[in-house]
Amino acid sequence: MEFKISCLLFIRNHAEKILLLKRKKSPNQGLWSPPGGKLNMNIGESPYECAVREAKEETGMTLNNDDLSLFGYVSEKGYENSCHWLMFLFECKKTIVNLPQEFEEGYFDFFTRDEINHLGIPASDHELVWPFYDKQKSGFWGVSADCSNPLLPKIKIEASPE
Repeated sequence: MEFKISCLLFIRNHAEKILLLKRKKSPNQGLWSPPGGKLNMNIGESPYECAVREAKEETGMTLNNDDLSLFGYVSEKGYENSCHWLMFLFECKKTIVNLPQEFEEGYFDFFTRDEINHLGIPASDHELVWPFYDKQKSGFWGVSADCSNPLLPKIKIEASPE
């Protein structure tokens, strides 16, 4: 299976609502996800460089490394039985003022953290992304999951602040 490396950006507005993208393309077509994208490995792009680039491309925000806080990673083996993912999770320290425009990958909206629990989001995000977003203030998290059985992913905490 192919191995993909990506970043997810958790960007808030002044009302502390989180920016999500309703995806028009796979992976996760039709579902809400944080903005982000795949690292350009052909040029040796780092996770921070990817996060800065994706923020500009998808939201129009101009960021630098100091605007980002890496709070964890998620490694998914056999996601949708099609590939492996390594996702770097970044909290954006800058707030976004306006809702970004719709583009070929989808459209955006803002949600409270509680609203996200009731949205159509990737099933694995309920266990592998959002719980660690909620705990990010406590330190760095690393999570590994064998997703070969999507109904029962085997989750292992590889790094925690405790």
